[in-house]
Formats: sequence, C-alpha cells, structure tokens
Amino acid sequence: MHADHGMSRRRMLEMVGAGGLALAGGARRAWAQSAKRIERLAPELDAIIDTSQSIRELATGFGGDIGPAEGPVWISEGRYLLFNDIQTSRRMKFTPGQGVVVAKTPTNEANGLTRDLQGRLISAEHATRRVTREDPDGSITVVANNFQGKRLLRPNDAIVKSDGAIYFTDPGGPLAPDQFDVTIAGVYRVSADLGTISLIVDDMIGPNGLAFSPDESILYVNDARRRTARAYDVLPNGTVAKQTSRLFADLGGPEPGVPDGMKVDTAGNVYTGGAGGLYILDKTGKKLGRIVHGLPATTNVAFGGDDWKTLYFTTRSSLNMVTVKVAGVPVPAKKKTT
Repeated sequence: MHADHGMSRRRMLEMVGAGGLALAGGARRAWAQSAKRIERLAPELDAIIDTSQSIRELATGFGGDIGPAEGPVWISEGRYLLFNDIQTSRRMKFTPGQGVVVAKTPTNEANGLTRDLQGRLISAEHATRRVTREDPDGSITVVANNFQGKRLLRPNDAIVKSDGAIYFTDPGGPLAPDQFDVTIAGVYRVSADLGTISLIVDDMIGPNGLAFSPDESILYVNDARRRTARAYDVLPNGTVAKQTSRLFADLGGPEPGVPDGMKVDTAGNVYTGGAGGLYILDKTGKKLGRIVHGLPATTNVAFGGDDWKTLYFTTRSSLNMVTVKVAGVPVPAKKKTT
C-alpha cells in the first residue's frame, strides 16, 4: 500500500495521530478508490447491474467503537434516505443533490430502520435494548423490550411483513447478562397489534439482517458470527417451520466483511455484505456478483429512488450507492387484501 503512494507506514501513523481522519481522507481513501469495482461472478449478473458503472461515495466520516453507519431506509414520499450513525446516536438524512444533515439526536444508538404499513418508522435501539415505533408527530411506542419477562439483549435489525407483523433480530452485545436478560440470540415476531411476541428462530449465534422473499414464503436471516445466511419456510401464522432451517449462502472468506443487513429485489435476488464487499445472490443462493467497495465491511443496504432502482449501502464509515436494473421490494410493504 505505501509503495503505491510513496508513503511510509510511519508517515501514515503520524497522519492518524495528527488528525484521526487524515488516513481515511488521504492514502487509505486513495487505496480504497483504486480497489473499487463491480465483480461479475456469473453471467446472470448482467441482467441486474451494469458492472462498468462507478461506485459512488455520498458521505463519509461516520462510525466508531460503539457502532458504524447503519440502517438505511428510503422515504419515498419525501424522496430522501434516513440512516443511523450509531456511534454518535444520530439519525442522518440524505437528500439526493443536497447531501447529508442530522435528522434526529439522540436515537438511543439505534441500528436497523424500517417502516410499518402506515409508514411509521421502526427502529432497533441498542442503548435501550428495545424496538420502537415512531409516529409522524415524534411520539414513540415500544414494540418490544422483553420476551417472557426477560429483557432483550441488543436488537439489531427489523422488517415488516405485509400483514403488519414486525420481525427483528436480537443477537446480543457487550453487556454482561444477568437473571433478567433473555439467554438466546434470536429472531422474534411481534403481531401487528403488538399484542404477541414469539421467538421464531433460535439456531443462530449472531442473527443480524433479515428479509422476506418477494412472496413472503421464505425468511432469510444472516448469522454474522458464522458468516452465513440461512433460509426458513414461513408458515401461514407468520412464524417459521424451524425444521426447514437451511444454509442459503456461505459469505465468508479471507477478506474482511460479514453478512450484516440484507435486502431483496422484486425478482428474488438477495443483496448482503460478506467477505470483500456487497454480494448479489439469486434466489437459490448462487453468487452472481460482488460490489467491491474497498472498505472493511458492508453494514446494511436499502433500495430507493422513484423507481426503487438505486441501491444504497452503508459501510462502517460511509454511505454509498450504485444503480441496478431490477427494482427492490418497496418499503413499506403493501398490505395484502386477501
């Protein structure tokens, strides 16, 4: 790396010590930029994305020891994107052509964001160990903060099904557990009326991002600790058939990066982080391509734009985008009429 830029390791460390962001803004960024590419792993990728396009960095300077940039969600009626900076407990707002501003602080170190059928914001909060719903007037409703009287560990990500039920992951975190904490890293379902909470997945070490197939017959869940994604058949009552738990994709490898947040497009392709970048997989789990952005981790993804063909993704420190040819599944989900 230093040979490419005529800079010694000692000088690079001096830059970090002097300004903290100097390395990220100088030599390291130049290295990352030169490494960026969209890598074709199968010919089917050509129907999904133009591999010759550039990977655009929209904003940077987020993240830290507490947590990275995370949880992007597109607000279609306002034509803007919200995402979280966990480290500073801020919700950020990106408007195309205008840049990024702070939309809310504090957020209780919120991570994943989504919207319910009414467009209200659903947030997985680390510091308060709960999932909340926020109305347009700013009022907060607790969706879940315990299971069977035991406190949740550290909710991470959330999605909403077309019947209004809310699903979230709770992988745990750095807190020392006590007798009032749940002991399972799990995936939960909360009924649309918020009256019932069910533990639906309990065979993971670090459940993280989750998504439904377009017809909602399959639930995909990332296990960040194992660097894998698993698939489960969804039952009519909204829970999953645990005996159908199966490996969907192995996303590990020698490069940095784990499967974190995930999204699905209208053709059933799955988009999620993994070793070396952001992967695009078909509905069988076959790896079609990889967006190699040159940064250590892909933390989450979201579709946006008027046609839902802008793919936004966060890394530990930045917000980025590419365009795709297949629209993502819109958020909020459309309520089923049957």
